[in-house]
Amino acid sequence: MDSITHIALGACMGEAFAGKQLGRKAMLWGALAQSIPDIDFLASFWMDTSSNLLAHRGFTHSFLFCLISGLILALLAERWHRPHNISLLKWFLFFTSLVFIHDFIDAFNNYGVGWFEPFSHKRISFNAIYVADPFFSIWPGIAFLALLFLKAGKDQQKRIWWRFGIGMSSLYLIYCLFNKAVIDNDIRRILEEKKISYTRYFTTPAPLQNWLWYVVAGDNKGYHVGFRSLFDNSKSMEFQYFPRNDSLLKPVIDHPDLHKLIRFSKQFYTVEHHGDSLVFNDLRFGQIVGWYNPKGKFVFHYYLQHPEDNELVVQRGRFDGWNIQTAKALIERVKGNQVK
Repeated sequence: MDSITHIALGACMGEAFAGKQLGRKAMLWGALAQSIPDIDFLASFWMDTSSNLLAHRGFTHSFLFCLISGLILALLAERWHRPHNISLLKWFLFFTSLVFIHDFIDAFNNYGVGWFEPFSHKRISFNAIYVADPFFSIWPGIAFLALLFLKAGKDQQKRIWWRFGIGMSSLYLIYCLFNKAVIDNDIRRILEEKKISYTRYFTTPAPLQNWLWYVVAGDNKGYHVGFRSLFDNSKSMEFQYFPRNDSLLKPVIDHPDLHKLIRFSKQFYTVEHHGDSLVFNDLRFGQIVGWYNPKGKFVFHYYLQHPEDNELVVQRGRFDGWNIQTAKALIERVKGNQVK
């Protein structure tokens, strides 16, 4: 999730753990620990783009790093706040829980998290929530602001607010998983009825909400891409087909970035030409306003012959093409209305 959400959620957990003993310092420790895994942004200062894609949410989001960082933070906090009645074990459990929850929540979106680094490069992604979902973030955000302005001694009110922030965001995650189960059930039925064969498949929410879902199903030849709303009345849906075009990779088969990109994409990729540039698309990040333009470019497009142009490859196309018209089209498509 975004950094602000992690900070707000961590502050709520800090208040729950030691708000009585430490006051607002407990919120500060919680916010810090929830943010620690994102220290991997420093890798971007010396790594090339393709390597940084794999480093991001890699080792710093692993179980091993969770234990190491939890121990270091526990030792620092235990020493910093002496004298106190909080054992080193409690500090350790607190900090490791915070870091683990960061890693756990990040696994709910489509980027993938390296829980098992450095022993395995397998990435975990549940594809159940968009990376920036205001309907998830608003609850810990409200709770964080309330806790920030409540005066010392208001322990009962503070307890209500941290429970509200943690509880509502937890319920929303469960709701997202329920939505995904409904969508997956519909999509698999539709694919079977349309006799679309596939060896790879995933669904993930379209931007900023959890009711309209982006769908990809296909194999080594190509992928069928479409959008399905929980409020669609039609029992069918339309797909746009994108050939994989592996043959286009022959001239750059020894390209230093190519194999990293394939590994990062989990094989969900296509190749095409944008003008005279050979482009690698990672389908997992969706299309640029795809609900409005089914043939639109993919958000993640990497210029294989011009690596210097790929500095913001994940973010580059995320909100390209957004305007009042396409935003209204998103709302209408969420409501189950077909965009024409």
